[in-house]
Amino acid sequence: MQMTTGALDISWVELGVTSLFIIAAGIISLWGRLGLGRPLLTGAARCVLQLAAMGYVLRFIFDLSSAWIVFSLFAVMVVFAVRIIRGNVSEHAIPFVMPAFFTMFSVYALISCMVTGVIIGAEPFWHPQYFIPLAGMVVGNSMTALGLSLDRLFSDLKTKKDTVEMMLCLGATAKEASRDIFNDALKAGMMPSINSLAGVGLVFIPGMMTGQILSGEDPMLAIRYQIVVMFMLVASTALTVVIVLGIVRRRCFGPAQQLILTPGKSPGKSN
Repeated sequence: MQMTTGALDISWVELGVTSLFIIAAGIISLWGRLGLGRPLLTGAARCVLQLAAMGYVLRFIFDLSSAWIVFSLFAVMVVFAVRIIRGNVSEHAIPFVMPAFFTMFSVYALISCMVTGVIIGAEPFWHPQYFIPLAGMVVGNSMTALGLSLDRLFSDLKTKKDTVEMMLCLGATAKEASRDIFNDALKAGMMPSINSLAGVGLVFIPGMMTGQILSGEDPMLAIRYQIVVMFMLVASTALTVVIVLGIVRRRCFGPAQQLILTPGKSPGKSN
């Protein structure tokens, strides 16, 4: 029997069959009266449209092979990631958008360039076939971690406001008074990546490794790529979260070391 090599083609008709999976989820929503029908339909439509658009964009970028276009697309990816983080974090009185953008762009670009240029050895180092997929994985993974960390930092500063202010009154600096809160927020952002390290290959096979195997690559080569990706994700997450949290924590305290919170949202107080 002849073994199939390379990824098998999926026709539009066969792709349409996958809509049954969305329909099944919609039936569960109706059965449980969850009210998720519209978000599910909207999400599925956006998924198809956004991925189709990205496919055409990537074809265009691969043909041009321009460093300016590659890094412009990368910047757009980071912008949308920051917008998603901003929408998921409840605190808006403390400015964190610009620190998050510049930190994410710098750290992700540095790590992605190091992986593509030094570890993989792509020439040039910004080769779109390597840089864009790897950078996209970094942005997506670290975006979730940073959102979790920021939300944890803000929520703990609010719920533990009295403890923090008591320590400040006793002479502690803002950094000392919020050390435990900062560490808990940092841990919240880093733990998902660390847990993934423990589960990869045993509990789940990641998307990149799956894609390479489906395309006919040697599984051992796919494994080496995946190890690089997993280590890259851990480093990018740790660096981004610790830098952004450090900047944002300082902005949570005023010139007189007083804790700044969103008006009307302090625990135990009502409007």
